[in-house]
Amino acid sequence: MHPLAAITVVSLEQAVAAPLATRHLADLGARVIKVERPGGGDFARSYGHSVHGQSSYFVWLNRGKESLELDLKAPDDRALLDRLLAAADVVVQNLVPGAAERLGLDAATLRAARPELIHCSISGYSGSDKKAYDLLIQAEAGVLAVTGTPEQPVKAGISVADIATGVYAYSGILAALYERERTGTGATLSVSLLDALGEWMTQPVYEAVYGGAEPRRSGARHATIAPYGPYATRDGTVYLGVQNDREWAVLCRDVLARPELVERYPHNPDRITHDDELTAIIEQAFADRDVEEVLAALEQAGIACARLRTPGEVFEHPHLQWHPVDTPGGPVSALAPPVRVSGREPLLRAVPRLGEHNDAIREEFA
Repeated sequence: MHPLAAITVVSLEQAVAAPLATRHLADLGARVIKVERPGGGDFARSYGHSVHGQSSYFVWLNRGKESLELDLKAPDDRALLDRLLAAADVVVQNLVPGAAERLGLDAATLRAARPELIHCSISGYSGSDKKAYDLLIQAEAGVLAVTGTPEQPVKAGISVADIATGVYAYSGILAALYERERTGTGATLSVSLLDALGEWMTQPVYEAVYGGAEPRRSGARHATIAPYGPYATRDGTVYLGVQNDREWAVLCRDVLARPELVERYPHNPDRITHDDELTAIIEQAFADRDVEEVLAALEQAGIACARLRTPGEVFEHPHLQWHPVDTPGGPVSALAPPVRVSGREPLLRAVPRLGEHNDAIREEFA
């Protein structure tokens, strides 16, 4: 028995944030009924065709769900949705701003009749109908200001605003389910992309507001810790991170063979101030060693390090475990949820084709 096996989720969802939240619920055993537009469905289905003719986004975000096509303006379909909502424990929606209220699918309307319902709305901005997409929220939240090089701001290469929002929605729903077990009362939850990514940006905001200077863009280096970032070797680049003065002393003594550097740059603020010359010293020490040799020396000394992998190489990472998942286009490999539960195999159910469960759900809720 998986922990959410008795929970039914009805989700009017699209794109990334809401589908990520409900996919995590499905991975814990919840029944997730995904309501989609007839004929087209979740527009993330058409983001691409790279995975057996399917969108990589959709395959990633929608395993373990049931797909139901409904025209919410058609009386019969709306009546079916109302019957589904009457049986739901959780409702999730990230419809376009204002749509939930116009359709009577907002929390106030649905929870007036069913106070035990947990209702989660996802938006771009709290209390605003302003439209939002991931890049735009990265700009508004300041991520672009701290990511990239001194000359050029760069967005994060993955949908960090959507992912942050989906994970916060998921954790909020879990907390609400736990509270309902004790009180019998549901909850009205709202999560915005800006609030979620704003939380992630709090540290650089503190640097700017209380430290008196805007954080610098430092490429792949850390803006406030050194040495921390990429360093050239004879045949490539290694990434290393030193978190404290003790590790710095170990690096100088056991890897660089330059113990005098400990006194020259004793503390992190000293190392940040002189990061350019420190980088030159480290790369000089690595200049006659290849990547594998440097990584081995760092590992032996207990200094955190890494190599740069492409997304294709990540698939072969020795520390990741991939599991088969069925999709309409053919089987794919998927990562299990990041939280592993001892003694329990991950629940990785199929990705649905559009409208795959139309007949079954209509018969069940006739």
